[in-house]
Amino acid sequence: MKVIVVGAGVVGTMHAWQAVERGHEVVHIEREAEARGASLRNFGQIWVSGRAGGEELDTALRARELWEGIGARVPKLGFRAIGSLTPVCGALELAVAEAAVARGDAAARGYRLLTPEEARAVNPALRGAFDAALWCERDAAVEPRTAQLALREALLASGRYTFLPNREVREVVGRNSVRDDHGDTHTGDAVVLCTGAWLSGLVREVAGDVPVRRVRLQMMQTDPLGEALTTSVADGDSFRYYPAYRSDALDALNARQAQDPTAAAHRMQLLMVQRLDGGLTIGDTHEYEHPFAFDTVEEPYEHLTRVVESLLGRPLPRVRRRWAGVYAQCTDTTRVVHRQQVRDGVWLVTGPGGRGMTCSPAIAETTANELGW
Repeated sequence: MKVIVVGAGVVGTMHAWQAVERGHEVVHIEREAEARGASLRNFGQIWVSGRAGGEELDTALRARELWEGIGARVPKLGFRAIGSLTPVCGALELAVAEAAVARGDAAARGYRLLTPEEARAVNPALRGAFDAALWCERDAAVEPRTAQLALREALLASGRYTFLPNREVREVVGRNSVRDDHGDTHTGDAVVLCTGAWLSGLVREVAGDVPVRRVRLQMMQTDPLGEALTTSVADGDSFRYYPAYRSDALDALNARQAQDPTAAAHRMQLLMVQRLDGGLTIGDTHEYEHPFAFDTVEEPYEHLTRVVESLLGRPLPRVRRRWAGVYAQCTDTTRVVHRQQVRDGVWLVTGPGGRGMTCSPAIAETTANELGW
């Protein structure tokens, strides 16, 4: 079988991986020299802890298993089973963490509530003041800026993979066929469009208005911390954002404890992961209303700096990069992904939202199973 994959972000790359793993030939087309969207502009987190129960959690857990297996074969992914800690402050945040630990699926996530001393034994860099910490053993991380490159190197070694950069697919031309802006036609047994947040042009032509929205975020990266941050770290505001934490306790937190005004205005939470070079990736904000701003603003970065410094008990290293990114999210946020056959032999797979890096291996596996690869 020959599979045409359009889009070289992490979702597209994992579809290519699944096809090659199953013995098929892949032609992989990317409109840029390299993917430049949300697949690189993220934390690199394999984030099980915040996922909703049911299909979303099952997908994340399966993806976590697949990531670990791929990471063992492709060491340059930088896969690390580091887990996560969410320090909590005050009785209201503590109650949300306690409710999470009491969930029926808490064991599957690896939830455990730690004292400050226990949390610092797991992650000694957390020297600031907090009352407890929610530990999630199943969380992990990879290196987002280099993951696609590492996967592509492994795919090329198979002898059944061709990468065609700097080609924008412009139209579907019959069954299982697309034409790019070089005038070349690519025909296979299946075509999978993994175009991320690019929802106009070809996608609108073949699929119409799909039930997917675009979300903009701001993030930053620091110089090396100078010590190991042995887990990823979130803050209590992440409880307000991730569906796993919905409970009466969360309702009480939202009703009785207002967010910091900057955090509320920018729909913020703290997530933080250490890169292999020792720097920290820190974010993030959420913007939903179009048109998106073209610039980044400083107030969210100042807020994140204050939160991080309160948890680390020390000044943040110099910030060396700031960026904004856009990802595609299903408007029905209970859906893991939007998967749609748009023409004979042509499928669109988009909209995993902030779950793309976490869930992409399992999303691609499901596509391959459903299409009979």
